[in-house]
Amino acid sequence: MAHVNISNLEQLGAETALTEIHKLQTNRAYRDTCEKFYIEGVRNFIKAADNGFDISTIIYSEKLLTAPLARKLVRNRRRSGTPTINITPEQFRRISSTERASGIGAIVRQQWFNLKEISPQAGSYWVALETVRSPGNLGTLIRTSEAFGGAGFIFIGNKINPFDPDIVRASMSSLFSQKFVRTSYRAIGHWLQHQNCMAIGASPNGSVDLHKFNYKQSTLLFLGEERQGLTQQQRELCQHLVRIPMIGAVDSLNLAVAGSLIMYEVYRMSFNPVKTSNKY
Repeated sequence: MAHVNISNLEQLGAETALTEIHKLQTNRAYRDTCEKFYIEGVRNFIKAADNGFDISTIIYSEKLLTAPLARKLVRNRRRSGTPTINITPEQFRRISSTERASGIGAIVRQQWFNLKEISPQAGSYWVALETVRSPGNLGTLIRTSEAFGGAGFIFIGNKINPFDPDIVRASMSSLFSQKFVRTSYRAIGHWLQHQNCMAIGASPNGSVDLHKFNYKQSTLLFLGEERQGLTQQQRELCQHLVRIPMIGAVDSLNLAVAGSLIMYEVYRMSFNPVKTSNKY
């Protein structure tokens, strides 16, 4: 595969930039090699800038981009040296994944954190995942995590890529306020031994209802894959398993729904603690 220096796209021209963007949109291996990804839309662009993400190239269409704040940000970035490429509306629509093209996009450097850099604070929580079948589910979980004060996500292994275009889109820009870590079961087990952090798993056979559990310290929430649930390795790392009480005929909930319910409970407990006991 031919590799183009993405940092030099401004000099290489619009068509080369569009080709590179298409690769970033469709090829995970290429995204990982470049350590970059493509974003589109005013909300994503502004939030990426506000949260300190490294924007390597801005792609915009003067005719399509009407949001004053985004236009001002493009001008300011151009003056500060960020490469900018002005393309036609037709060219922009070729790379747009939305029904109504916003006229603003950017190539952004992926942002990862080392597990050793993470030290959970009391009342905070992280979400740990190994596999997610639906990109939309992960995008929703990321959005919920931002809404309820989550710090970020710990991905075990290499199966999940949070910078997939479908996940970025489903997160509704919440991705830019979350921290991402990639690690192994061995590393996370060692890390837990040195942290004041309670590891909790969500499972239908949990020993306590999620709203009766006392999330009194920092929490690492393990969520299982949509069909199989928690893996044995995940269960072994969990100190407690919580369940979601249900009265209907269904025996499980969508991963995004189940994870969101538990994240809300952690948030609710941290702001309005209820006297409960973790002795079952």
